[in-house]
Amino acid sequence: MKLLGAIEAGGTKFVCGIGNEDGTILDRVSFPTLTPQETMGQVLEYFKNKEVEAIGIGSFGPIDPVLGSPTYGYITTTPKPHWGQYNLVGTVAEQVNVPIGFDTDVNGAALGEYKWGAAQGLDSCLYITVGTGIGAGAVVGGKMVHGLSHPEMGHILVRRHPEDTFEGFCPYHGDCLEGLAAGPAIGSRWGKPAGELPADHPAWEMEAHYLAHALMNYVLILSPQKIVMGGGVMKQTQLFPLIHRKLQELLAGYVQHPALNAGIGSYVVPPQLGDNAGLSGALGLAKLALEV
Repeated sequence: MKLLGAIEAGGTKFVCGIGNEDGTILDRVSFPTLTPQETMGQVLEYFKNKEVEAIGIGSFGPIDPVLGSPTYGYITTTPKPHWGQYNLVGTVAEQVNVPIGFDTDVNGAALGEYKWGAAQGLDSCLYITVGTGIGAGAVVGGKMVHGLSHPEMGHILVRRHPEDTFEGFCPYHGDCLEGLAAGPAIGSRWGKPAGELPADHPAWEMEAHYLAHALMNYVLILSPQKIVMGGGVMKQTQLFPLIHRKLQELLAGYVQHPALNAGIGSYVVPPQLGDNAGLSGALGLAKLALEV
């Protein structure tokens, strides 16, 4: 079985690993996301003398995943300091002469859950991460969704909670979904990090309000067969039943399907791959790069 390399490039940390074609992770290591010179130096040192046949990179964005584009492989307009307009694929390719697969971290995680996780055996799924930022990726008909570029489902506009006066923190859109519901928004609004708020805090009802509004849009537009929700905020497992109930209220019976009624608890779920969803997805991207 071929040995593959994987890079989950996140805004907080880079996770690198070695695995095989069935998604099994054999080794993993992580580095903090500092400057490109610091972080990529550690990444390239990790892969030095590793005999991988391809590398998959799932990256925070926005990125340019369009083959043939002058900026293909770049992290583009990210607000992350030092990383804007950074040639991520080119930097890896200079040191490691193997095929490289490249996509968003959330498209990669969606691919991982589709191949080996909660959506295995289905035709489509959506993966959303709720953490330092919010992003979502989708697999439809066995392929990751792209268009002009890649989906940016974390920046959609949602209806405000009637008791919310927080202005939003997104530097581009203010009170978009990410600006209202990502981890920094929770911390700024309530004065404590999300992880320090008790399970019965009113923050979670408000968070479920925003996330359920987003899921309603995704259900109506993409109609995925499974929705997987990961990221640091979603480790607050009390959110899932709140989201299930609110999503059903918002849909109001308009879409008639068992998955959205009695089966809602099995439709909107945490990652079956757990914290390995992104890294396993990067292995899937590497496998696709070998097939091109």
